[in-house]
Amino acid sequence: MNDHARFMDIAYDQALKSYREGGLPIGSILVRNGEVVGSGHNRRVQQSDPIAHGEMDCLRNAGRQRGYRDTVIYTTLSPCMMCSGTLVQFKIPKVVIGESVNFPGNKGFLASRGIDVVDLNDARCIDLMARFIREKPDLWNEDIAE
Repeated sequence: MNDHARFMDIAYDQALKSYREGGLPIGSILVRNGEVVGSGHNRRVQQSDPIAHGEMDCLRNAGRQRGYRDTVIYTTLSPCMMCSGTLVQFKIPKVVIGESVNFPGNKGFLASRGIDVVDLNDARCIDLMARFIREKPDLWNEDIAE
């Protein structure tokens, strides 16, 4: 198993945890030198917090870092503009995305800012998000501000 698959498995487990808690199934992990520095999942519903997206929760759980230029962030869904801006702000050089089928996110914006974007088109991530959107379209639309 390659590193991307191994780390996306961990992010997927975070997404599944959120789904089982009644939240949006989006998970994220921050990796430095092959080690997980932080992990998190979308907690918008669980905490009634509009900015508790998966990437934001992951970074919050990773705690204060002196820098991020030697990290990679994994996320099960292509990042929204808020999360993309945070990745740019912290100069995270690489984002590995589980999927961008259900939500295209901001891959072009990230790439235009020099971030290496890898989209795995992971079937599990696609299926879990599609299932959530079918089951809870109102929550999904709320999350993407529709």
